[in-house]
Parts: sequence; structure tokens; C-alpha cells
Amino acid sequence: MKELLVVVDMQKDFVDGALANPNAQAIVPAVTEFVKNWKGDIVFTRDTHEADYMDTLEGKKLPVPHCIKGTDGWEVIDELKPYVKKAIDKPVFGSTELGEFVRKGGYDEVTLIGVCTGICVISNAVIVRAASPETNVKVIGNLCACLTAETHQTALDAMKTFQVDVI
Repeated sequence: MKELLVVVDMQKDFVDGALANPNAQAIVPAVTEFVKNWKGDIVFTRDTHEADYMDTLEGKKLPVPHCIKGTDGWEVIDELKPYVKKAIDKPVFGSTELGEFVRKGGYDEVTLIGVCTGICVISNAVIVRAASPETNVKVIGNLCACLTAETHQTALDAMKTFQVDVI
């Protein structure tokens, strides 16, 4: 069986930077251990914005500059950096490039972990599910984090409705 792990947006700005989140900080040790022991392929996604972020639609709706390409906050957290061999930069929550990567890669199973459950994890799970309908998609709930426990659970419940296995 060909498996892929997608580590979603485990970047400094989401863990302890501009959009720091204690829930994201709390999962770092478990995520690091899981990634370290993963035997299949791994791809990281990186939320990626340009210097003109505040002039973008997202910047107007979330006026907190974050994950600006080339800055320290854009980097994957130090604990996971040694495992980044392939990264997909995405200018918005979900990545159609990730969907194509999965489809062309012929993966039997894709597992997603990371942040934020209710924004980027769910967006990428939907894209992977749509791009590769015969690929089993899983999300490991305790290796994801969102702004609140409620939004985290709401996202996990929503993913179950489009046939993502939530573990």
C-alpha cells in the first residue's frame, strides 16, 4: 500500500508567532514523534503570502501579517524541519497542487495532521478527497489543532460527512 502523510502548516507563525496558538503548541511533541516514525512518503504544506499580504482579500479579512515568504514565521517549526523533503506552498487555505500531487502519485491512503483543523486541514482534506476519489483519506484528530476545542471538533465532524476517516 502506498501511503502519504500530509503535514499541514506546522509553521512558526501558527505555533508561536504572529498567530500563536496554545492548542498548536500542545501538539508539537506528538506530531514530531509521529512524523519521525512515519514509514511512507511525507509532504508538508506551507501557508505562503507575499509582502503585499495586507492588500489581498485574505489580508483584509484577517489583518494579521503571517507566513510571509522568506520570514522566520513562514518556516516550518524547528522540530519538524529535518523531515521536510517536499513542501507545497499555498497562497490560500487549500492547495489544488496538493490534490494533483496525490492524484498523480497513485496513493492508496493519505493521512493529514497539522493546523488549523477548521481551516487548512479541512480544506486540504476536501481537495485530496475530490482530486483522488479512490484514495482513502484520514485525519488524526489528536495530531491536529484549531483555535478552540469546539472549532476543532466541528471540523472533525464535518470531515466525517465527506467520508474522511477521523482517528
